[in-house]
Amino acid sequence: MNPFILSILLLSLGLGTTLTFASSHWLLAWMGLEISTLAIIPLMSQHHHPRAVEATTKYFITQAAAAALILFASTTNAWFTGQWDINFNLHFFPASMLTMALALKMGLAPVHFWLPEVLQGLDLTTGLILSTWQKLAPFILMCQIMPVNSSLITFLGITSTLVGGWGGLNQTQLRKILAYSSIAHLGWMILVMQFNQQLALLALVIYIPMTFSTFMIFKTNSSTTVNTLAASWAKTPALTAITPMILLSLGGLPPLSGFMPKWMILQELTKQDIPLTASIAALSALLSLYFYLRVSYAMTLTISPNNLNATTPWRLQTTTSTLPLAISATISAMLLPLAPATLALLSL
Repeated sequence: MNPFILSILLLSLGLGTTLTFASSHWLLAWMGLEISTLAIIPLMSQHHHPRAVEATTKYFITQAAAAALILFASTTNAWFTGQWDINFNLHFFPASMLTMALALKMGLAPVHFWLPEVLQGLDLTTGLILSTWQKLAPFILMCQIMPVNSSLITFLGITSTLVGGWGGLNQTQLRKILAYSSIAHLGWMILVMQFNQQLALLALVIYIPMTFSTFMIFKTNSSTTVNTLAASWAKTPALTAITPMILLSLGGLPPLSGFMPKWMILQELTKQDIPLTASIAALSALLSLYFYLRVSYAMTLTISPNNLNATTPWRLQTTTSTLPLAISATISAMLLPLAPATLALLSL
């Protein structure tokens, strides 16, 4: 793609999300969401592959439906209350519609069906943008309208954690595994969002570098399926040794960074006297942990069949910068000691 066009599209992505962050009016927030959706569509279809075009079409239709629902719900709310202000108390009916529309934007279960299919059709770089940056604007809007319908939010959270766990169990495509991982993590964030928005934001802030690291590792190894990960030892031995820590951090195992948000969320849910919800969420994390372990096993404990007489082109030096991956991998594995400081900040 032309660098000038690429820079315009990336700036538009940033503008759309920033506009949604800064707006206190529903129409401005809707415009920001639309700008970021329209900016990522050319990035998704830039390879002109039938799968990329199919994924782009699915994404456009889904996001257009969610945007129409947001516009309808905000107009209905203005009709009921006479207010377009985001921070003004919402009427119950438009609030439920807005929650479902934002859930569709982010890919929360049970309106998640588009996300694995769309992610599967994209290259890893665009998939990374879709899994991280594109989640920010609807996530912030969801934080701003909380608390709305407690039963609906709990239903979305529990369904997402369970679907994110079950869906990834039998997958062999890495992008689909990461899509279900995204659904499960968003479920955890939504569960606690109705009680503590700062904790939900903390979970998002830790989720982003973990997901960034995982996508960049697969991109460095040029791997899109679990089977192709077996050749990682020959390509990047040091990175292959670090990868299980990042994957297990995504799964939420101590003493890695991913344990901190899960631990704090379970603590908050228990404080709110909903131990059953906390127990279901904790058990659903075991499902996700299984497929992270499976990917770790395929990458580090299996060796692909090699013909020693063959040329090994993967031993050539990589030209891409590894500094961003090194920083994000460090964040993904070593933030747990900051938990007491984080708890102190959240309690201010």
